[in-house]
Amino acid sequence: MRTRTLLLGLLLGLTALLLPALPATAADNGTWGVFPTPAAGAAMTDRAYFFHQGEAGTTISDSATIVNSSDKELTFQIFATDAVNTPVGGGFALLPVETKPKDLGTWVALPPDTRTTVTVPPKGRKDFPFSVKVPADATPGDHVGGIVALNTAVEGIQQEGKVQVGVKRQVGARLYFRVPGPVTPGLSVEDVKVSRAAPLLPWVKDARAKITYSLVNRGNVVVEPKVKVSAEGLFGRRVLDRPARELKLVLLPGQRIELTEDWADAPQSDWVDVDITASASAYPDLSSSSATEFLAVPWPALGVLLVLAGAAIAARVLRRRRRASSEQLEPAPDLAEAR
Repeated sequence: MRTRTLLLGLLLGLTALLLPALPATAADNGTWGVFPTPAAGAAMTDRAYFFHQGEAGTTISDSATIVNSSDKELTFQIFATDAVNTPVGGGFALLPVETKPKDLGTWVALPPDTRTTVTVPPKGRKDFPFSVKVPADATPGDHVGGIVALNTAVEGIQQEGKVQVGVKRQVGARLYFRVPGPVTPGLSVEDVKVSRAAPLLPWVKDARAKITYSLVNRGNVVVEPKVKVSAEGLFGRRVLDRPARELKLVLLPGQRIELTEDWADAPQSDWVDVDITASASAYPDLSSSSATEFLAVPWPALGVLLVLAGAAIAARVLRRRRRASSEQLEPAPDLAEAR
């Protein structure tokens, strides 16, 4: 049996949430949690995530805390890593221990006593300092990662083909670090597509459609996208109008995510232009749009009509041929008798 870690607990609900403008919750899965160490006398959730900034070449120090809420001793592997968006849905995730970080995770130095494992007693806590040394060649903008506690105990078995995989859980507190310099927000909408599912008999029930599209952060700072979805039919008739709404996710620099929009009452007979527009409240001038078009045709009904039309034409041609054949078989009049 081989063992790997799953990103359980590292999506939106189990990691520190987003940026200062958003409600903050701690990275806690109910059994253990990872928090920025609070000041003396402050609540454990005083800070829900780490947020620092520093020039290239500087070093920033902070402290993290693991809280064990269970009734038994727990042992963790502690590591720092990079953050990513999940490709589908855009959830926030921290890389597993098997994946080497390439950015912020490589800037973090943990104390020597955490390089193997850390044991936390029942209903106890463990504080440990760390530092972030910004490389001299660090690029300006946002760099995002986290401090992660991986439970060394296997909590379950998952079947992957013919192989059984041991499942471990990890929880991480987010670490946002900004290197001062030119801020260049970037957001792009790409690859808009529409797939449809129409009833066999049109207009007996609603047709359904699914709009898929990609959002890409091509800038150097995180953005919190808003998306507006609209569609027009023939002659400019508006068939879909969803105002801009917050997606409740943070799109990290350089990340591409795929999102979907379900359309429950899509047109069944129309030529439709679909438009996706993305923006971000923090950057009023940032906007991107992309569109696609599709032909909504009730193909089954059209096929039945074509079959019926073909049958009608064939019947008419057959009647004409029979009439022509009967006319040719009629005897010619006797001219002699006529005289």
